[in-house]
Amino acid sequence: MKIEPFKVELWMNEHEDKAIYNTGETCVDSISMDELFEIAELDKTKTLNELAQKRLTYGHIFGNPRFKKGIASLYQTINEEEITTTHGAIGANHLVLYSLVEPEDEVVAVLPTYQQLYSIPASFQATVKEHILSPENNFLPDVAELRKLVTSKTKLIIINNPNNPSGSLMDQKMLEEIINIAEKAGAYILSDETYRGLTQDETDSPSIVDLYDKGISVSSMSKVWSLAGLRLGWIATKDKTALEQCLLHRDHNTISCGMLDEELAAIALTNKDKLLARSQRIVRKNLKILDEWVAKEPHISYVKPQAGTVTLLYYDFDRSSRELCLDLINNHGLLFTPGDCFGFESCVRIGYGCSTEELIAGLNKFSEYLATI
Repeated sequence: MKIEPFKVELWMNEHEDKAIYNTGETCVDSISMDELFEIAELDKTKTLNELAQKRLTYGHIFGNPRFKKGIASLYQTINEEEITTTHGAIGANHLVLYSLVEPEDEVVAVLPTYQQLYSIPASFQATVKEHILSPENNFLPDVAELRKLVTSKTKLIIINNPNNPSGSLMDQKMLEEIINIAEKAGAYILSDETYRGLTQDETDSPSIVDLYDKGISVSSMSKVWSLAGLRLGWIATKDKTALEQCLLHRDHNTISCGMLDEELAAIALTNKDKLLARSQRIVRKNLKILDEWVAKEPHISYVKPQAGTVTLLYYDFDRSSRELCLDLINNHGLLFTPGDCFGFESCVRIGYGCSTEELIAGLNKFSEYLATI
């Protein structure tokens, strides 16, 4: 099976360890086990002793019930039986696409987005139609144009909400318009909701599964919950056929997730309100800093993100995004992701969910660089 190289992952694999200023990170500032236990108000010694006594078996094949209860609490209409756990959101996306997409199928994907969402179905020889978002439309879908792409052959409409790399957020009205398109075609909607909940105000961030019976939500413990090291994600859907297919295919590539990982994730989601409040404080404070910085930099502009931890910074000088990012990381220790990883030029992706101190240091270093342009 041939597949396109995963440009973002190749870039991060090669350059992340060189970063002095890591403004390429996409997770909210990660926490340690010590910090997790402190937030959860647990006795560290007692908790670790309890974990140490557990036999290291496969654990719960379809997911720790306590963890799945925590996941279900993130939705309005989903119960534990409508969830399966996976190895990160990357595993969840792959499992959904691997389970549902056939060579003769048609898939409509919104771009820019996480590359696996369109490269994997293409590798299965499905017909992939791309709906390209634009800064002129605030990186939101043009529903009329999307409607033209969807036909009776469309098996799956793929969206990413909040969007990576732009930080745009589709509201419920727009989601309902997309659902109307999907219903007429009898299509599923796969929504990568990895950044869901990280809004810049108290705006609601609805899940596709709470609005559409053939909606499929994918998310993880990495971005919002600051626990990427657990490598845990999930699929949530009310559609029994889709879930059955995912479970059937899951036997071939997952079996179960890590028992201790799921125990820690269960602790986190039992305390989801505290963790979410922490993450929201970080991204809201940091975006204010980024917004003020952009306003002062004559070479930089952007569409202010509404949610998530990332956005695209556009620059006005003549240099490819890859050339710029290579110069920054190799000669200045500053990590961004080139826009060309997402099919866009004259821009770089910045992650602003890192510690505030690291963000400020990175922006100051970039300002020094821009002053020489």
